[in-house]
Amino acid sequence: MKSVPRVSIQICVLSQPVLNSAITYHLSMRTPRTMWNASISLRSKHVLLRPLQVADADALVAAARDGALWNLAVTVVPDAGSIDDYVKRALHGQTSGTAQPFTILLNDPPTVIGSTRYWNMDADNRSLEIGHTWIGESWQRSFVNTECKYLLLRYAFETMQCVRVQFTTDELNARSRAAILRLGAVEEGVIRHERIMPNGRKRNSLRYSIIDSEWPQVRGNLECKLRTMNSVVEYFAGVDANSGSA
Repeated sequence: MKSVPRVSIQICVLSQPVLNSAITYHLSMRTPRTMWNASISLRSKHVLLRPLQVADADALVAAARDGALWNLAVTVVPDAGSIDDYVKRALHGQTSGTAQPFTILLNDPPTVIGSTRYWNMDADNRSLEIGHTWIGESWQRSFVNTECKYLLLRYAFETMQCVRVQFTTDELNARSRAAILRLGAVEEGVIRHERIMPNGRKRNSLRYSIIDSEWPQVRGNLECKLRTMNSVVEYFAGVDANSGSA
């Protein structure tokens, strides 16, 4: 029998006017396709997500060395031998318009501690996936993942005007499953043999999603969580003026 992650969710009650105004905003606006192709940086109080660059390779390997993350059987994290292909594939996704890979940095002092990305991007249907996320072991179970998800979700729903954001994780990755549920995402089911892992294992994955009508409550819960972690809720999105194309 598969183990079911035990999840504790802090609920923040939002007033109905707040919910109504947020939902109206999502239903009444459309985002230009250029915003889906833009090169963006997202910053919170402690964390910066900026576009992944070829020059980040050595720093990413150093971040993954914190915990030897490349030995994890439930995800794929680059080591010195695979980093070049990892970066090449990520940037190819960006060029093709299906992904926006980010390097995760601490703001002070500026330190690379991991990576994440938007991928499976579908501008026509205003949906995408947040994934390929890994963080150095020293910064796991800290404010980092919460701030990253807050930044990515807020930009996706409020600027890109997504109607759906999904997450996919290994059925064996109990920690990741619990973290996704704590966000307020809804589990949709098992995708059998969704991918083949580097060791040859046929991985079954679990799929989760947050839809636009759920975002106001999810946002409120995340902001409550950040405050309980003594993390001031801050959000800044910067767009490269030369990026994006119709």
